Amino acid sequence: MRTTRAAAAGAVTVSLLTALTACGGGSPMGGGGSNASPKTLTYWASNQGASIEVDKKVLQPELAKFAKQTGIKVNLEVIPWSDLLNRILTATTSGQGPDVLNIGNTWSASLQATGALLPWDAKNFDKIGGKDRFVDSALGSTGAQGQDPTAVPLYSMSYALYYNKKMFADAGISKPPATWDELIADGKKLTKDGKWGLGIEGSNPSENVHHAFVFAKQHGTDFFTADGKPDFTNDGAVAGVKQFVDLMAKDKIAAPGNAEYAQNQSVSDFATGKTAMLLWQSATANLKSQGMSEDTYGVAPVPVQSGTPGTGTQTNSMVAGINLAVFKNTDNLDGALKFVKFMTSDGEQKILNEAYSSIPPVKTAQADPAFNTPADKVLKDTLAKSAAPMPQVADESQFETAVGTAVKDLLADAAAGRPVTTDSVKAALEKAQQQMPAK
Repeated sequence: MRTTRAAAAGAVTVSLLTALTACGGGSPMGGGGSNASPKTLTYWASNQGASIEVDKKVLQPELAKFAKQTGIKVNLEVIPWSDLLNRILTATTSGQGPDVLNIGNTWSASLQATGALLPWDAKNFDKIGGKDRFVDSALGSTGAQGQDPTAVPLYSMSYALYYNKKMFADAGISKPPATWDELIADGKKLTKDGKWGLGIEGSNPSENVHHAFVFAKQHGTDFFTADGKPDFTNDGAVAGVKQFVDLMAKDKIAAPGNAEYAQNQSVSDFATGKTAMLLWQSATANLKSQGMSEDTYGVAPVPVQSGTPGTGTQTNSMVAGINLAVFKNTDNLDGALKFVKFMTSDGEQKILNEAYSSIPPVKTAQADPAFNTPADKVLKDTLAKSAAPMPQVADESQFETAVGTAVKDLLADAAAGRPVTTDSVKAALEKAQQQMPAK
């Protein structure tokens, strides 16, 4: 999920989420739903572009095209990431929501547990062309294993390392770093004259938890046990979080002020030459909107410990993206399914993913030459070979908030010059685990 997307998934109150899960996973939305006319649909879209107005310019022509084809008018609301999850959760409990909506794919299992979303069984998948149209990595972030998904992939993204070509050349660096040791060494060469080696969005819990997840994977572990129980203080998780925070605390290649960044400031710093490297999801459209030409920066895989990305301990991204879901209580199920089929059609997948510099999760659309730029190749290769889905457990959203906030607090310590030790990292993660719902 993300970019202006970035203010994202973590920005939700734990109390609301806990209340939701405490209801036994919730019950299906009852009553008449939000829409009494078979000729209209209400669609909540996530803010994917540089602004809500940009999203409207992208989406309105496509919604008009759908209306012309089907006679069904789509009422669009683009919702900021800071509000989206709370809006969805309120809708699941009140029964007053849209017919179709975007969700961050990391929320899939949590929202599935509410019982409010339409399950995508074989019958429903057949109505949009079949489940096998979608790439496996995207399907892996659509709900809990062993259950019918309650969302369909719409946009796929992954993290990559963006680097400023001129700043690298001026520092005598000939290629992007492949290992973290190389990144730190390069970052130290680039941190000078008021400029910094790496940008971090330290006050954004969503960004933080994504990095924490990836670093833990690279240390051979996860934040949950095989049976879905929180395990935030295992040695690998602690080591992974400390390694990430140390980019500011010990290695000092990220500016202390980055600990306060939460709204794309690290992207702006990279676009304006204040930092030389950026770890970000599918950043091309965001950088372009800020006036950065594609020929001024390179895109490489996120470093791993060994230098060769792959599965397991060489994971270098979470499977990022946006899914499309339907509220089970819609009064226009037929229209909603037609809309999902339209949005995931090859033609629309090309238009929408080009607009957002994301990758189509539909196999045939992903193969289109339009998605063969150097940046796209890195993202596609990462998604195919070295990205892992965030934990598909019912408490995933609480995990994002709790761990993302713990990392935010640790980065604040680093920025203030307070020591960040293995013990302090473990204590922060233990506090985060205590915030998880009791079972």
